[in-house]
Amino acid sequence: MSRIGRMPVTVPAGVTVDIAEGNKVMVKGPKGTLERTLPTEMTIKMDGDQIVVTRPNDLKKMKSLHGLTRTLIANMITGVTEGYEKSLEVNGVGYRAAKAGKKLTLSLGFSHPVEMEDPEGLETVVDGNKITVKGIDKEKVGQYAAEIREKRKPEPYKGKGIKYVDEVIRRKVGKTGKK
Repeated sequence: MSRIGRMPVTVPAGVTVDIAEGNKVMVKGPKGTLERTLPTEMTIKMDGDQIVVTRPNDLKKMKSLHGLTRTLIANMITGVTEGYEKSLEVNGVGYRAAKAGKKLTLSLGFSHPVEMEDPEGLETVVDGNKITVKGIDKEKVGQYAAEIREKRKPEPYKGKGIKYVDEVIRRKVGKTGKK
C-alpha cells in the first residue's frame, strides 16, 4: 500500500470539497477556488471531514497514481487555506527588480529591461532585491518562479543572477594568470 496514498486528507473548517463524476474535484476556501480533474482510475470518497483515496489494484501505474492523487488534493486544500509562496533573490551589481501594477520589470545587465506580466491568480511582491511570488495554486507559483529565474540564472563564478532564497550556488574558482 502506498504510504502517502493511504493517509486520509483532513478538510479544515471553512473549506468545502465537491467531488463530481469523472473525479472532478472542486475545493473552495477562504483564499479562493481551485478545480482539477484527477485520474479516473482512483476512487475518491468523502468520509466525514476526511477525504480517502483508494486504488483498484496493485499495478505499478496505479500505485504511483495513488500517492499523486492524494497529494494533489492535499495541495489544493493547503492552497485555498494558507496559499503558497516562493521567494527569489536578485544578486549582481546593477541588477534590480521593480513592480508597477501587474508588471514586473527586471534590469539584468541586458541592453533592455525584461518585463513580465503577472499570470492570472498570481501576485509578485518586490522588496529591495527580493521577489516573492504568491498564489493558491502550487504548480502555477512554482512555474512562474522558475520562469523569472530563467531570465538570468545564477552563474558559478561571481554568483550573479536570480536564485531561489534557499538555493545554494556551487562556486568555481576563476582562471589564474601565468607565472
